[in-house]
Amino acid sequence: MIVALLGNQNSGKTTVFNQMTGSNQKVGNFPGVTVSKKEAPLRGHPDFTVVDLPGIYSLSPYSAEEVVTRDYLVDEKPDVILSVIDTTQIERSLYLCIQLIEMNIPMVIALNMMDEIRLQGSHVHIEELTKRLGVPLIPITASKNEGIRELIDETVRVAKTGQKPARLDLCSGPAHRAIHAIMSLTEERAAAAGLASRYAATKLAERDPLIQERLNLGDNELEAIEHIIVLMEEELQTDNLAALANMRYCFIDEVVSAGIHKGSGENLLTQRLDNILTNRFAAIPIFILLMAMVFWVAFGLPGTWLSDQLANGMGWLTERIDSSLSATGLNFVLHSLIVDGVLAGIGSVLSFLPLIALLYLMLSILEDSGYMARVAFVMDSWMRRLGISGAAIVPLIMGFGCSVPAIMATRTLPGNRDRRLTIFMIPFMSCSAKVPIYGAIASVFFPNHAGLVMVLLYLLGIYLAILLGLSLRQRPDSSEAAPFIMELPTYRFPSMLSVGRNLWQKIGDFLRRAFTIILAVTVIIWFLSHFDQRLNYVSSSDDSLLAWLGAAIAPVFRPLGLSDWRIPAALISGFTAKEAVISTLAVMSGATVETLGSTLATLFTTPSAIAFLVYVLIYTPCAAAVTAARNEFGNWRDTWIMIIFQLVTAWIIALIAYGLALLWGISLAGTVAILIALLLLPIVLNYRAQAHRKNTEY
Repeated sequence: MIVALLGNQNSGKTTVFNQMTGSNQKVGNFPGVTVSKKEAPLRGHPDFTVVDLPGIYSLSPYSAEEVVTRDYLVDEKPDVILSVIDTTQIERSLYLCIQLIEMNIPMVIALNMMDEIRLQGSHVHIEELTKRLGVPLIPITASKNEGIRELIDETVRVAKTGQKPARLDLCSGPAHRAIHAIMSLTEERAAAAGLASRYAATKLAERDPLIQERLNLGDNELEAIEHIIVLMEEELQTDNLAALANMRYCFIDEVVSAGIHKGSGENLLTQRLDNILTNRFAAIPIFILLMAMVFWVAFGLPGTWLSDQLANGMGWLTERIDSSLSATGLNFVLHSLIVDGVLAGIGSVLSFLPLIALLYLMLSILEDSGYMARVAFVMDSWMRRLGISGAAIVPLIMGFGCSVPAIMATRTLPGNRDRRLTIFMIPFMSCSAKVPIYGAIASVFFPNHAGLVMVLLYLLGIYLAILLGLSLRQRPDSSEAAPFIMELPTYRFPSMLSVGRNLWQKIGDFLRRAFTIILAVTVIIWFLSHFDQRLNYVSSSDDSLLAWLGAAIAPVFRPLGLSDWRIPAALISGFTAKEAVISTLAVMSGATVETLGSTLATLFTTPSAIAFLVYVLIYTPCAAAVTAARNEFGNWRDTWIMIIFQLVTAWIIALIAYGLALLWGISLAGTVAILIALLLLPIVLNYRAQAHRKNTEY
């Protein structure tokens, strides 16, 4: 049996899904966490499957998520709908519930976040709400696992008994009469299409083209329906959508007035914090300060110290294994594979695990507190200058963790244009997989300013994304960004369970990549760097297959100061996983975790290290991210445009950085500062051109 889990964005739906199924899906206190449907068996009931659908606000076809969710309900016909409500925002949540009730599918409502209702001094009359809505209601606090067992039992009972909503006529007035008139015309058509007659009539009153097509209505029927709608609009002196929305909210007001006694402490903490964190003058500086703190903790002294300790531990372990293998007299080829291949490659990546863990920990805390939604709100005006909605800031920030879920999260954006432009911008956000590369190079060439180096690289990526947005906005076929409507969630103290679950999931993903993809790449690189074209074992990697392949493409990178064949070979391995770049360099150079720094010092000069870092920052993301982009674009044309654009851009910007470093002999900080200044010039010119155009139009 199928349980369709629905609710508004940020209503706690994914938390309910995790509690009911024992799953470990990502949870965050900001909209758009669920970007595709997820399935898992119901805990204790293996014959039940819970389907977690994307968060929506209505069943009207305004967004891709609403169309997908509605089609799933109509076509798949789940056995029961479980609607999750944020009880602190019950008026808004009930709007979707009423539309679900009209579908006449067995249904249960979960009143989530009851702990916050109690803190506000409010009281919910469950029996009264159940009576007025005609469906069972179960109070829960999903984050604390309160009421989940009762919710599971009630959901199973309703599904097995097929108990449908007791009431369908929830409204009154001219709009209600228009719906009944349309029902009398289309009842047989709705039954043939497998739709509830009231739901179909309501959608026809909204002039919903998808339902009109599904019912296969004739011209005479459409004309009669249009006449009914026009009469309703004339009587109410408003358009059809406003009339239906007003009808629903009148009913919701009656239900809430009778079923909920609101206290006086409603969202006082949220209001006070928002007065500061969304202040027009203080919001941006506070955001920059918080991000600086995140990077300092992750890449500064705390993260570096932890990384050094882990590197020392990996070095000690490698020495012990090396000694043990030598004592056993193991074949020297297999010995080299284990020590110089597997341990060197995996160890060079694992030593940076603390940096990534701290970065995810800090970002998870900000997400769970509700602050990330405020960032989207604050950045809306700035993002619109790039021609995209402020909602794009959420996928862009997710890109600092991993490009794959960030690209998938663009599904929550309102328009196709916003989605495409945001996908092009996401790879410029340095994902966590690049942290080992930044950390290894920066610790060797800029040991006293490694944290500053990483911050500057992140800033350079952000500025490149801004420049890209401004450039594409000037295209003749560009249009204005779609309107941005967003629910700002209540501030909450971060749940240690939620933060811990997200952190463990990210660390687990990193470890899985380290012991699967990166391990496989490491073994392949070891083989290519220790055997020649005749498959003979070679003592020097300069005579290997990999040297032959690397030398073939080395001329492309020679203008960047990257003349050693091992560097382009490592960059190629980065297409599988960016973490593999450092492990590849370690394997090809025969370096251990402890000698990696001295090995890198022989491969790069300071100017070429700067060019290498800039190139890694910009060039094409890993294969998984490219595949995700292909799925979201829906075609290979845009995907290849993105790949070629990033490869060319990376080469050009790295060449500029290398030239600046050679010309002035400056540090990375100075090079990146000059690059940013050069990038700011077209932005300033763009604003001046816009101002001139506005004055001319005026």
